[in-house]
Parts: sequence; C-alpha cells; structure tokens
Amino acid sequence: MALIVQKYGGTSVGNVDRIQNVAAKIKEQWSQGHRLVVVVSARSGVTNDLIARAKALQKLPDEREMDVLMAVGEQETIALTVMALHAIGVPAVSRTGAQAGIFTDDIHTRARITRISGGDLLARLDEGKVVVVAGFQGVTEQGEVTTLGRGGSDLTAIAVAASIKADLCQIYTDVDGVYTADPRIVLNASKLPEISYEEMLELASSGSKVMQSRSVEFAQKYNVPFEVRSSFNDQPGTLVKALAKTLEDAAIAGVALDRLQTRVTVSDLPDNPQAFAALFDDLGEAGLSVDMIIKNLGKDGKSNLTFSVTTDQFSRVEKVVGETLKKLGSGSVRSAGEISKLSIVGVGMISHPGVAGTLFKALASVGVNSELITTSEIKISVALEPAKADAAVRAVHTAFGLDKA
Repeated sequence: MALIVQKYGGTSVGNVDRIQNVAAKIKEQWSQGHRLVVVVSARSGVTNDLIARAKALQKLPDEREMDVLMAVGEQETIALTVMALHAIGVPAVSRTGAQAGIFTDDIHTRARITRISGGDLLARLDEGKVVVVAGFQGVTEQGEVTTLGRGGSDLTAIAVAASIKADLCQIYTDVDGVYTADPRIVLNASKLPEISYEEMLELASSGSKVMQSRSVEFAQKYNVPFEVRSSFNDQPGTLVKALAKTLEDAAIAGVALDRLQTRVTVSDLPDNPQAFAALFDDLGEAGLSVDMIIKNLGKDGKSNLTFSVTTDQFSRVEKVVGETLKKLGSGSVRSAGEISKLSIVGVGMISHPGVAGTLFKALASVGVNSELITTSEIKISVALEPAKADAAVRAVHTAFGLDKA
C-alpha cells in the first residue's frame, strides 16, 4: 500500500463524463489499498470564462476580488469529483486550499506558498477516505483567499506530496508525457521516459505547457519525483527526478516554443546603475518577471532597453515601468511587437561543443534571423518572428537528431 498524490488537470475533468472517468481511475487505486489525495483543477474553460466576466465589468479588476472569483472553479470540481466517487461506492471528502492548510503570502493572483499544515488530510486518509483537494488556491495567515497563478494546481500537488511525504506523485494531464518537442508542431517528436528537474524546469520556463515552472522548482527543492502521464490511457508517462540521462550522448533533451511573448522597449532611460536598479526593483516588487534583455546606448546620457515578457503581463509591465519612469523624470515605454521564443534545453550542452553553431545553422536553413538571445549552461533561447516559429522548431529538432525513426 502506498500514499499517492494524483493531480488531474482541467481537460481531464472537463465535463461529467470525464469526471466519472477520473473517479473510476481513483477507485481502481483505492481498491488496491492505496491511500489517495487527489488534487483537481477547474474544469477546462471555466477559469477563462470567469476572467472574461470580470473584465466585462472592469478592465483591471481588483486582484483580491479576482482571487475570490477564480477560486470558485476548483471548488466546483472538488464537489463534483467527490459526488462521482460516492456514486461508485468510494468514501471521499473535499477540501479547499484553506482547509488543506495551504498558507501563502498576500500577493493576490500569483501568491507563493509559505507553509503547509496539511489540515486534517492524514486523519481523513486514516479513516479510509479519498481526499479531494482544490488546486491553485491557498489562504493567507489572515484568512484571505489567494490563488497561485496559472498552472497552480501542479504546484498544489507537488507541495502536498512533499508535506505528507507521499510515496508517489502523479500529474495526470491531456498529454502522455514530456516530448522532445510539441507533437502538434513536430509530428515525429519522441516521448522521453525520464528527464531531470533541471531540464524540465528550463522547458517549462521556455514555453512547454506540460508543467508550470514553479511546480518543478518546488519538486527539485524538496526532491519530490513525479510522473507526467495521460488521464486518457494507461501508458507509462515521463518520470521527472534528480539528474537523469535523457537520451544517450544527446546534446539537448528537447525544443520548446513560447508563442505568447511581447517585446518591450524602454527609451531614453537615464544611463546609470540607479535607474536600472529602480526599474527592475519595481518590476520585482510587482511580481513581474522579464526574460531577454538588451541594452543600447542612446544620446545625452540616456540608454534604450529592450526585454521580453509574457504577453498576458504586458499591460501590468507597461503600468509599472511607466510609473518608474515618472519617478526618474525621463523615458517612455511601449510594446515593440509580438515575438515567439524558441529554446533548446539539455544538460548535454556542457560537454558538447558546437551546440550554438548547430542551432543557428538550422535557423538559417529556414530563413530565420534571431532578434534577442539568452543563454545558460543548459539552455539557449532566441526570439524570432511568430510566422516562422513552427518551421524553426522543426528545423532545429531535426538538426539535433531528435526526430523519431
């Protein structure tokens, strides 16, 4: 008998039939004597619908009220899932994030977990019940409802697994593992049997939609191995764990594409360390992250700065940067257009010279000129025009020998 945490994403619980399918999977494990905590997301489309309703009333809704609103989606799912389990004879009980003792800071819509008490999870498990927990949400020490940001249900599952010392954490989703590239773009992409935390983290932060990067960070910090697998079949998935060899002698493990990036240009910024410190400190205080950064010298002691942000954050970035520039007494901020970010990831880069050359040769073969570039020990990312993104991914995937025979 094992203590297992399972997480089911929005597509997996998208309607009544799929919720019943999830309940059947849970019953199969429960019938074998396993103790189960099940984390669920809001049904597919529900969160987007709630956000749309809010923005129909107010362009920039209050973030505290947005958290109260968006937490509704997961609370609907936990109740429906427990009802489906009761209908097939499985004793179960639902718990909100607050009831599960998931405590966070007070940064609404993107809160960070500060501690997990576990609430009465272990006590209910000892009674033989399946506990169904609302993902994506928590509570401050003052009792305010918070949400963890998009993909936060993954983080809930990993955090709960760490806190109750689960034997296994399974992330059920609408894909059956981690691939060398998005199979919808590269038809002959290969599923990886296992991958390291480091590689998974870089893929997640580079546009792979399989896992949220904060979840992988948490898993790595607390050494929680987890498996990404499909809720629609029983095939083995991809195991994510401490440093693992992904493909024998491979320079890279995979290619990721993030289509939802916006290039931001800040013009006439005072060219001094204090100005740059103020700008990025204010962005950090607002919980906003930037990616690729290029600085160009302007005229008269001014400089121009270009960086990328996720498209959904641009409005907030524009507001924060604009306020900073007012305090500095100089500068302007604007969007310089949408871009796509292509990244290659792999621990093998360290020991394989010529990786950058292979990448840029592949991009050149399909007429792609990179606009922004960032590198690390296990990742190279380039910004390119969206119209050529798919062709670039396929060319790079082939150039590094990742095509499935």
